[in-house]
Amino acid sequence: MPSFTYTARDTRGKTVSGVLTADNQQQVLRSLDEMALFPVEVEEGGVAKSGLSGRKKKVKPAQVAIFYSQFADLLRAGVPALRSLDVLHKQTSNAVLKEILSEVREDLSSGETLADAMDKHPNAFSHLHVSMIRAGEKGGFLEDVLSRISIFTERQNELRNKLLGSMIYPAILVFVGGMVILFLLVVVVPKVRSFLRGDLPTMTKIVFAACDVIEVYWKPMLGILFVAIMLIAAAFRSERGRMTLDVIKLKTPRLGRLIKLVAICRFCRILGTLLHNGVPILQALKISRDSAGNRLLMEVVDTAIDNVRKGAHLAAPLGKSGLFPLDIVDMIAVGEESNNLEHVLVTIADSYEARTGREIDLAVRLLEPILLVCMAMVVAVIAVALLLPILTMSSTGA
Repeated sequence: MPSFTYTARDTRGKTVSGVLTADNQQQVLRSLDEMALFPVEVEEGGVAKSGLSGRKKKVKPAQVAIFYSQFADLLRAGVPALRSLDVLHKQTSNAVLKEILSEVREDLSSGETLADAMDKHPNAFSHLHVSMIRAGEKGGFLEDVLSRISIFTERQNELRNKLLGSMIYPAILVFVGGMVILFLLVVVVPKVRSFLRGDLPTMTKIVFAACDVIEVYWKPMLGILFVAIMLIAAAFRSERGRMTLDVIKLKTPRLGRLIKLVAICRFCRILGTLLHNGVPILQALKISRDSAGNRLLMEVVDTAIDNVRKGAHLAAPLGKSGLFPLDIVDMIAVGEESNNLEHVLVTIADSYEARTGREIDLAVRLLEPILLVCMAMVVAVIAVALLLPILTMSSTGA
């Protein structure tokens, strides 16, 4: 049975170390839990590291959603926050989340707010979630906010997984089709080319020229492609580049509309949730502003915040922006007039998320035959370019 050297902190924050004999690292972590120790580092034989680092590894959204839901249930049952974190720390199976929860609990016990403790771990708790939790702490409805965040995170994760799952088959089509076309240009065409003589058709000359370019310049082409990707990535990391990328996202045909609707649904759900829990509208708008995830929409929300601060309505600047669909703007206006805005916003998010999901399915279904047709046309052009001179030679020989 291997031995493990550990470094941990006790309930008073004192660092302790020692050696434990166990079958694996998970058993060591369980033993440390039973001794009321929070693991910092675990090594096998003084070499292998546990890899526990709350600041370096991300926690999956599904696991964070489960944590929020369980935390809310414990708080609603009257369990204090510190004890709730102890329970969740002991029962979680994710090593990274376990380490994060131990640090959050330690910060909370030292007098920090829950939001400030969570804000130190952006790889697990997003800035938007921390802002909502801070509002829930101040307003005394923390368990309700945690439940809402859990539901919101689960829905967003489902939508993201649905989109990624839908793109797997088109991505495979593009990869396989590209490999087939590259194989034809690099292997098949040069072998057939050696048998062709005389005046060749224009289409055949174009295909042969493409083969020559690939054969002679493939290394510089790869280098240029790599440099271009690096430059584009560096440009999009700047504030101006991010704004340009957000504009491109919204202007992309069909895809831009889906991206815009997803962002609007997210904004409406967060704003409606905060208003439902009694957060003042100006504070709710400032928090939900970041949920849009697009700088153009964030600028529209900033204008709306200024409008509401002056005593005007929320719907007016949203309608003038041209980014919010008119039916959504009308529903928001009616919600403001009837003093029922929070319910209207959640209804908008529910209906448009379902509609957006159907549109994503339709777009993916249309994308698959389009890709197949495009790849078939490229292969057909190569085949015709090779067959034309052969047929011409045959007819001339006859």
